[in-house]
Amino acid sequence: MKRIIWTMAALIMMPVMVSACGMGEQTPEGYENATVAHTHEHWQQGVASPVPFMLLDVRTQEEYAEGHIAGAILIPVQVLAERLSEVPHDKQVYVYCHSGARSARASTLLARKGYTNIENMMGGIVAWKAAGYPVE
Repeated sequence: MKRIIWTMAALIMMPVMVSACGMGEQTPEGYENATVAHTHEHWQQGVASPVPFMLLDVRTQEEYAEGHIAGAILIPVQVLAERLSEVPHDKQVYVYCHSGARSARASTLLARKGYTNIENMMGGIVAWKAAGYPVE
């Protein structure tokens, strides 16, 4: 039931989030927000040929096992501060979670640690799935 409520909330809030923080605009926290369509476009390019980006899933191991975007690296937001060495400074980093709240926290943390190449995928995997994009 909780998951259904979170999913509905994310879908309802997505248009508000997109209009409030358009793709490509820097947030006050120092990262950019990206739509799922923008993230998917870069993801598809990465599938076709290697491109310099990282897809960072900040959910729990259990959520990741239930379904994730192919190629995503799992570093739960709870341990991200201890695992910063695994996040490259020289690549674009797309951060996502279930609905967008944890990825915003993770993006803020990364920006505060000096990362300048962070994009938070708004709406999380809920929006990714709602757009019909694949998960594994």
